Amino acid sequence: MISLTDIELRRGTKVLLNEAQLVIHPGQHIGIIGANGCGKSSLFKLLMGQITPDAGNLFIPNNWRIAHMAQEQAGSDSSAVDYVMDGDPQLRQVEAAIEQALLVEDNDRLAKEYEKMDAISGFDARYRAEQLLHGLGFHQSEINRPVSSFSGGWRIRLNLAQSLMSASDLLLLDEPTNHLDLDATLWLEQWLKAYPGTLLIISHDRDFIDNVVERIVHIERQQAVAYKGNYSSFERVRAERLALQQASFEKQQQRRKDVEAFVARFRYKASKAKQAQSRIKELERMESIAPAHIDSPFYFNFPEPKKVHSALANISQADLGYGGKKILSQVNFDLQPGTRVGLLGPNGAGKSTLISSLTGDIKLISGAKVYGENVKIGYFAQHQLEVLDLQASPFLHLQRISPKATDQEIRNFLGGFDFHNDKALDPIKDFSGGEKARLALAIIVWQKPNLLLLDEPTNHLDLEMRQALTMALQGYDGALVVISHDRHLLRNTVDQFFLVAEGRVEEFDGDLKDYQSWLKNFSRDTPVLEQTVVESAVDKKLARQQSAESRKKIAPLKKEVKTIELKIEKQQKKLADLEDKLADTSIYEEGNKQKLKTTLADQAEVKKLLSDLEESWLEKQELIESFAE
Repeated sequence: MISLTDIELRRGTKVLLNEAQLVIHPGQHIGIIGANGCGKSSLFKLLMGQITPDAGNLFIPNNWRIAHMAQEQAGSDSSAVDYVMDGDPQLRQVEAAIEQALLVEDNDRLAKEYEKMDAISGFDARYRAEQLLHGLGFHQSEINRPVSSFSGGWRIRLNLAQSLMSASDLLLLDEPTNHLDLDATLWLEQWLKAYPGTLLIISHDRDFIDNVVERIVHIERQQAVAYKGNYSSFERVRAERLALQQASFEKQQQRRKDVEAFVARFRYKASKAKQAQSRIKELERMESIAPAHIDSPFYFNFPEPKKVHSALANISQADLGYGGKKILSQVNFDLQPGTRVGLLGPNGAGKSTLISSLTGDIKLISGAKVYGENVKIGYFAQHQLEVLDLQASPFLHLQRISPKATDQEIRNFLGGFDFHNDKALDPIKDFSGGEKARLALAIIVWQKPNLLLLDEPTNHLDLEMRQALTMALQGYDGALVVISHDRHLLRNTVDQFFLVAEGRVEEFDGDLKDYQSWLKNFSRDTPVLEQTVVESAVDKKLARQQSAESRKKIAPLKKEVKTIELKIEKQQKKLADLEDKLADTSIYEEGNKQKLKTTLADQAEVKKLLSDLEESWLEKQELIESFAE
């Protein structure tokens, strides 16, 4: 059991916790929530021993193993799979001890170390590491790449995999879904549900929290207040408590009216789509939990955009991709006024490619794209945070767009995004990722777009800002296309889904639960970005012939890969049997010297054969990928 008694915690002169009390029982899964800067990450540092309390007592059992997800980007030259295995220090210690024992031919010590290896399930460690990587979206061909070759977001995924690999009694995860797509988020959810230890999660993804935790700890007013149940239960309980406060009554009633208006709006669409019916139920539930957010610092709406009476954008018979590499084929995508679309599909399948093609950031390989008259696009993507002027303030960013707007108009608008007083006038160079994301969204809202294209808009946003964005999008009158791993946002803002997978864009007949079922049957055997052969715009007949020729070359290679995989599996079983023999202490007795020598020789031979097979497997995979290019 972990206990915090009368804990005081400061950051500089700011008091984060004051005489705070908290008890955490073994095996509990707990979500830690609270406003940015309230002390959530500091609480994690306290539990990890990186900081000490300014007052009070912290008790953690001495024998508890603590694992956490590192936030800094890894820069190792180790392979991805080795980096993940490094997350289990006991495994690495035993491996080093076995190597040393073999080197000095200390058979007694070797037997003991093999017993330790068996006790910590070390013989299947590489397999477990690979499974973690696959679950988090890494392809088999990537697991031997050096960590330094991956981009920042993928390195954070490696940090997450490393923390999951670590044998632990207490697992601390700080925003684990920030760099995940929906597929990886769903996989992580299932993994954490089965985690037997004590789990503490800081997350701004409400559906993720709802499905993983059984208790909420809300840090507010320098206290850690515990609630039974998941985040939705917390909202209801807190809403009931806040609703009793007379000072909040008027604001609460206005929020209820807003929600009722949204419900009425979508009720008329209930017969059109299964998603709309599902969303009405969500909106009805929102009515009862709205008071839980009445003290949110965010309040904004999308101004009414300029009306249009024809298609806003249309892509027809188009091939989409980058640098001549086709990712999506024969795309037909039409956006009419009022269209509200969520894009689903595996990571790398082309969702962002579709949006970038709509914005004009990338040109069509073939086909046609037509914009409607008076279309005004508002586009949000994470890379846009990098092009903000770091020396300019939020106020100056908006003033440059609308030099005729009054200072008070700009200040009032920025207040809705929690940029008040000096915060509205300070250069953004020291802003956090969440603050920059809020500013990027504010710039989009300010420009009154009639077509919104949002690519993962909730990354770095806290729960209250996500709630405010969801409410604002519900009242938005323009067309909307969203990519997001935030299921709550998708469920409450879009009317229909399109599936982007296997080189195609097609309407998806179902909701998010249906998509989760679809994912279970989806094969990741080949990298999705490289499945489609580039088709020549000059000679399509020749391209089809080349495609057929490539398939002829690939087919026998795939058969060889399957054969190699069966051989690898056979040798892995053989190796496991040999290691079981070596784990038996009797083999190290004086009379079994020859048997030990033979077994060790067989082990070395099998390991060499496995290495050769794995190298051959990689070569075949590279050939397959080269033919697919």
